[in-house]
Amino acid sequence: MSRFGDTFTIQKPILGMLHLAGDGAQAKLAQAEEEARIMAGEGVDGLVVENYFGDAEDVERVLERIFHLDLGTRIGVNVLRDDSRAFALARTYPVSFIQVDSVAGHLPPEADVPFATELQTRRDGVTALLLGGVRFKYQPVLSGRLEEEDVRIGASRCDGLVVTSDATGQPTDLEKVARFRAATGGETPLLIGAGLTEANATEQLAQADGAVVGSWFKHDHKDTGRVEAAHVAGLMRVVRAIRSAA
Repeated sequence: MSRFGDTFTIQKPILGMLHLAGDGAQAKLAQAEEEARIMAGEGVDGLVVENYFGDAEDVERVLERIFHLDLGTRIGVNVLRDDSRAFALARTYPVSFIQVDSVAGHLPPEADVPFATELQTRRDGVTALLLGGVRFKYQPVLSGRLEEEDVRIGASRCDGLVVTSDATGQPTDLEKVARFRAATGGETPLLIGAGLTEANATEQLAQADGAVVGSWFKHDHKDTGRVEAAHVAGLMRVVRAIRSAA
């Protein structure tokens, strides 16, 4: 079994985003705790603590809080624009996985070599899985390589690839997922990274090994909203049906 399968033993794991919205540090902490309890209570398999609306200090405050809640779900971290802080937090807290939005393709060749060396050094210092993006939403493509080569390189640098189209909430292009699957020879777990909904989950998860869900769980299905239990429950019902049919 892969390291991914050792960590997520259930089929098609769903990872819910904690975007850290709220007006001020205490409000962000309170909202994150509420949303973590909702998602864990509805059976979400992992939580990604991300500074989408907050900062790295908010991420650490939330990690410290939710590790005392005994939620029964895997906890991961994504510190946007500061990968080194994410790895530092993974050395301090028992996170199960780290998400990094881009592990290949986003840098010119002369910058990619030191990046790869530094990334491997950071990985050697933690036990957490690394879930990485290649040609991820909003990330530049500067490698000068073909997509297939970037995907193979990215797969060699992490334990699973998170695949998106071009924007938050936009359904992930299944042709892109298929290209990533072909490039990696089916050896690397692929997660849908954007746009999963109740309506498309069956089709999307037929091609992928799991998903990261943010906007769909919100009350208005937009990233700016608050997580709503009914939306989490609805998607997880579909996911459980998919697992039962497998």
